[in-house]
Amino acid sequence: MRKDGEVRLYNIFLPIWLLLFWPSPLWLAVIPVNYLIDRVVLRWSLGDMPDKGLFCRKHTWKICLAGFAGDFAGAALLFAVYMAGADNSGPELFEDLAYGVGFNPFSHPLAFLCVAAAVAAAGVLIYFIDRAILKGAGLTPEQAKGSALRLALITAPYLYFFPSTVLYGGSLSVV
Repeated sequence: MRKDGEVRLYNIFLPIWLLLFWPSPLWLAVIPVNYLIDRVVLRWSLGDMPDKGLFCRKHTWKICLAGFAGDFAGAALLFAVYMAGADNSGPELFEDLAYGVGFNPFSHPLAFLCVAAAVAAAGVLIYFIDRAILKGAGLTPEQAKGSALRLALITAPYLYFFPSTVLYGGSLSVV
């Protein structure tokens, strides 16, 4: 039973990549920045196409949503790995992997590979969705492939590599 006036505070540390999917005021910055980056990369990737400004105005929002879908899929992979090792009931390797995936991908080689795989999976998903969007928007298959490839490579969620321990005041250890 709690005594009167007693307040308990609990710390919750979340991986930085998970915070992007948590409803917060951070979205007020993340969404416009992602849209702007997608718009710039799409415009650049279209080369000397006539009316590319109009094309970008009509289709960037779809590209932006595809980017969020890819980012979410990559984060879901990382979350699954993180949760599998976070219960502390398995081998120490699972705990090290969960810590690395969640807070410092540079702390364990396997954690780094898992994060790299999640970034790659998100990039591949972004590529296929963007290619389908661009082909449906009227680009030739070659144009759609080139633009989608540039979008996927440049806008993949490299933030997953950011060590959250830096934000929480922990030490940054690299293997």
